[in-house]
Amino acid sequence: MGVDLGGTKIEAVVLDGDSAIAVRHRLPTPRESYDAILDTIAQLVRRVEGEVGEAGLPVGIGTPGSLSPATGRLRNSNTVVMNGQPFVEDIQQRLEREVRIANDANCLTLSEASDGAAAGCRVVFGVILGTGCGGGVVVDGELRAGANGIGGEWGHNPLPWPAPDDPRESPGHVCWCGRRGCMETYLSGTGLALEHRHRTGEEVTGRDVIERAAAGDEAALATRERYASRLARGLSSIINLLDPDAIVLGGGLSNVDWLYARVPELWTQWVFSDVIHTRLLRARYGDSSGVRGAAWLWPKS
Repeated sequence: MGVDLGGTKIEAVVLDGDSAIAVRHRLPTPRESYDAILDTIAQLVRRVEGEVGEAGLPVGIGTPGSLSPATGRLRNSNTVVMNGQPFVEDIQQRLEREVRIANDANCLTLSEASDGAAAGCRVVFGVILGTGCGGGVVVDGELRAGANGIGGEWGHNPLPWPAPDDPRESPGHVCWCGRRGCMETYLSGTGLALEHRHRTGEEVTGRDVIERAAAGDEAALATRERYASRLARGLSSIINLLDPDAIVLGGGLSNVDWLYARVPELWTQWVFSDVIHTRLLRARYGDSSGVRGAAWLWPKS
């Protein structure tokens, strides 16, 4: 069983022997209450187990943020009520079994590197462009969380190569983490909407901007182009450091077809190489990648 603890919804699935989703249920994330989040996860686990007629299934959970190696508690989550909580201990007590935990972007990357868009690639970087802006690294089929448990956390690095004529890029927006200029403030769906509002004064969602751009709205097209430039710069820094075979995009903004042609055109300006073989790919399993990857935290048997 995999559980995806997202910023807006919590999803639970059971994978069958062919790694296909046999059962799926979702509920809204009660973002303001840690106890309510625990209750929602337990409710979903009971529901899907009841449907498949199996009790005590292995559970993997993808979470925003990561576990501190020092305390074992959750940190760096944009669902801020989770931070500082003994999440593993508490959810294992609720579910009465061992639970495996990984960052949600790590789960997406593991899913897509295992049998998704990047299957067969040795080095894969995965990105979630949604409520937040997470990342994960898989090398030779294994997650690389790193010595500090933050492998792939690119969203809280500063936007590289800020445009000198753009006052919104330097010193940058204030991020929920307390710093300025984090890529998450530009590349999340919220960041896209914020950029458009600053330019036009319109209160719209990121989805609205994308739909208007597809319809030819000039202001939305300009916002989309600035977004592509920022995404290209952010991913260029990853290529320069990690040199992955593939970068896989997940999250709501990964559904923008235009990005897969435009971003590789733009990143040639910043990648420190005369050739770029890295492929930019859409997650094969869409918004199911994270929850599938959570289930993949347990070896297939």
